[in-house]
Parts: sequence; structure tokens; C-alpha cells
Amino acid sequence: MKEFDLVVLGGGSGGIATANRAAMHGAKVAVIEANHLGGTCVNVGCVPKKITWYAARISEAIQHYGKGYGFTVEGLNFDYETFLKARDGYVERSRSSYTNTFANNGVEYIQGYGKFVNNHEVEVNGERIRGKYFLIATGGKPSRLHVKGGELTETSDDFFAWKELPESVAVIGAGYIAVELAGVLHALGVQTHLVVRGDRPLRKFDTMLTDGLVEAITKNGPILHTHTNFDEYRHNGKQIECYQNGELKLAVDKVIVAIGRDVNSDNIGLTHTGVTTTEHGIIEVNEAHQTAVPHIYAVGDVIGKVDLTPVAIKAGRQVAEHLFNNASTSAIDYSMIPTVVFSHPAIGTIGLTEQEAIAQYGEERIKVYRSKFFSMYASAAWHREPCYFKLVCLDEEERVIGLHGIGEGVDEMIQGFGVAMKMGATKAQFDAVVAIHPTGSEEFVTMR
Repeated sequence: MKEFDLVVLGGGSGGIATANRAAMHGAKVAVIEANHLGGTCVNVGCVPKKITWYAARISEAIQHYGKGYGFTVEGLNFDYETFLKARDGYVERSRSSYTNTFANNGVEYIQGYGKFVNNHEVEVNGERIRGKYFLIATGGKPSRLHVKGGELTETSDDFFAWKELPESVAVIGAGYIAVELAGVLHALGVQTHLVVRGDRPLRKFDTMLTDGLVEAITKNGPILHTHTNFDEYRHNGKQIECYQNGELKLAVDKVIVAIGRDVNSDNIGLTHTGVTTTEHGIIEVNEAHQTAVPHIYAVGDVIGKVDLTPVAIKAGRQVAEHLFNNASTSAIDYSMIPTVVFSHPAIGTIGLTEQEAIAQYGEERIKVYRSKFFSMYASAAWHREPCYFKLVCLDEEERVIGLHGIGEGVDEMIQGFGVAMKMGATKAQFDAVVAIHPTGSEEFVTMR
């Protein structure tokens, strides 16, 4: 029986980061993964999505702004097959880099499905493996619709396997995945419908952001359907009909469901261990990422805290530092995490929304600064695009506890503000920084 210092279940971003960091500190490490290395992010998530968003941005630049800047394009054509070679080639190169790094660090990669047989051993490909420590980083998968005809719908995973674009699509969901997929499909020329159950997408975000997003969607597309909850889907020729309460509401070529994600914990043998889960399969951990079995840790989507790739990476590396490099803790701080939605325009957010801040501290302790301006990039091309920025500040010292923006370039400007907020920066300290002009980011240090 092979024995390792650390056995990692899951070869996604969190598992890979943990394994490499542990091996760099001298640990003997194995990573068990049945599918492609890189997990959701690299294969069917943030990486191919971002490249698709770049393609959408190029399309927007040509169609909306090119003429205003003096560029004339005749016979514009988007060859999806050529694009797929670029996107999927990048993904393949990323996967190859993981195997190379494993080899350099001495990490053993085992391709197969690993299942616990007890608290100290897992079985993979008919072989038992023993570990001093284990890390569960098995991630999640798109939730499926459980309604009549739900099998006719597809998920974000399916989208990244498409070989051609449909003429029309409905994207069901109000979260960031639905918003992003609807945005790129619309920009690439597909008649796109974004279908949400409530009055707007991204309902948990600051209302300034969602107001700005709805304004942009209303002006530029895709087609937004609010207060809509399809409960049946039917085939009619090559199209899928979408029904609500027996009434036909929409007919499209494809339907993408992006209503959330389920954790991958139901098929890894947890019943043979002392690890506990919630009724939804989320693995219960303490602040140090330990499960109910102290030598079994878990990070990433499977613990249901913050489902973001860099969070899983940071948590996994901290576990490795604690176990193999004498770090005092394997816990990380889950506050003030910068987040970007690659919508059109992009959204960036850090910390508490205005509503959350008031609920937590009381309205009298909160002061909010706002800025509205128009993107120079768009305005110079006779295309008005409003940008909305906000700072949420606490008490007399005005410590910045929330930063939010929607507009051109916001996705690349908030990382540094995240550092400042993590250090407890105040509005006065923001103001003391000389603005970079002309940029959108200067609005965050000039608000009055």
C-alpha cells in the first residue's frame, strides 16, 4: 500500500495549489482526479469564460465603437470555429502546465475516482492509498432543473462544448454565471434572453450595481425577462418551447440553465468516515478548514463558503503552510474579498453592500459616497455609457468597508483597492492619493 503525507481528492484549482505548496515544503503528495486537471475554472469556468468575454468585447469594439473612432469594417464575420481553436488551445496549454509542475515538484498524479474506505485510506482504481493528512477539494457542478422537460436544457458545462452558436438562446438564472453567459452570447450575435425569477439579476449585489446593470441591459441587450419562472419545456421541431403555468412564453434553439451549483461530495465515500455534511452535501469545517475528522481538511466550493477560484487556492495553500511549514493556522480571512462579474459593462465589488452595512452597523454609522460619470472610451465614439461607483464608509473615521463599481475597466482596477481595504484604509487615505487622470479608477479617490 502506498503511503503519502498528503492525499488530495480533486485536481481543481484548490487541490492543485495545495498539493504543489505542500510538495515544495518536502511533503510526499498524491493528487487524485478522474477528469481533466484544472477543475471547473480551467476547463468549463473562469478561463474559457474570460476568453469568450474577450471575444465579445472585440465584437462590441468593432460594432459599437469602431465607426466612431474612424474605423470602417466591411463584411464583418465571426468564425466560431477559429475562435474555439484559440480558446480551447489556451485551455489545453493550461492543463499541460499542471502536469509539468507536478513533475517538477514531485507530486504523484493519479487519474481515477478516489473514495474513502475509512478515515485513513482511500481507494482509487482498485488500489488502496493511505494518507497522514487528506484534503477534499472536489468542487461542484451545475445544478439541474427538476421540471417537466428539464432534460432538454443545458448547463454552463455544456455551453463550453458547443461547436457552433445557435440563432437564439434563453439563459435561466439570476447569478453571475447567467449574467456573464447571456452577455457574451448577445455580444457574439445570438438572440439572447436572460430569464430571472425576481425583478432583476444579481439581487444580492449592491442595488447601485444592479440598477446600472439593468439600465445597460435595457439599452443594449440581451432581452431581460423578469418575474419569469418556466415550469415546463417542450420540443417543437428544432426549437425548445418554454412554458409558465401552461402558457407558452418563449421558443428558442437552446436553453442554458445557470441556477446555481451543487457540491461534489456525494460520491467520495464520506459515509465511511467521520466527516459530516449538511443536508445539501456541504462538508462542514471549522475556521481552520478541518472537518469533524481532524486530519481531513476541505477547501473550495465543497465547503460552501465563498465559491471563487482564488479563495480555494488561498485556503489550500494556507492548509499546506500550516501542515508542512509551521504556519500558526490553516484559517484564512473570508472578509473583503474582491469579486468581479464579467458582465457588459463589468462589475467590481469588495466588502459590504450599502444595505448590508446599514443592517450590520445601523444607518447612523454609515456614510456613502457616490459617483456617476460617462466612460471616455465610449463617449468619444458617440456612445454614452454611464459608470456608477460607490464607497461605503463606517463611523467618524470613515473606514471604507464597501467599494462597488460598474463600468468600463472596473474589472482591472479594484485589486489594489482590495489591498487598501484589507489594511483598513479610510476615506481620507483614499483622498490623499493623487488621482491617475484620465482614468475611471480616479473616481474612487476623488469622491465628494
